[in-house]
Amino acid sequence: MYTDAMEKLLSVYKCLCDETRLRILNLLQVSPLCVCHLQHILDVSQVNVSRHLGYLKKHDLVETTRFQNWTIYTLPEKPSPELALNLACLQDLVGTEKVFKQDRKALQKLLKAGDLHQILSEGGCNIPETLISQKG
Repeated sequence: MYTDAMEKLLSVYKCLCDETRLRILNLLQVSPLCVCHLQHILDVSQVNVSRHLGYLKKHDLVETTRFQNWTIYTLPEKPSPELALNLACLQDLVGTEKVFKQDRKALQKLLKAGDLHQILSEGGCNIPETLISQKG
């Protein structure tokens, strides 16, 4: 019934119609992340984050790699044109939407502790204690 391009576009828009998924994509534009870091930054349950990441992966909006015992989520290396255009639009909103700014600020605090692989190597998925006390 639909062309492949229309199917891809519909798939992208279905994924983008949820605030948590938009926030995840916003953060993944900055850095690859594991579930625990997204959980910490978004202040939602692990189950909730995992469910949204699974949905995004099913629709090819995120990719996964393994690092030691953890699954790392990233944006696709070669996103579809539909996704790329919508990510550019999302990037434009970062400067005006308060929640996106807050999420990126929390992510920057996390990344100051080291890059993702270093953070995972040094303490697993535990959020450094100093970041827990600084949250907010």
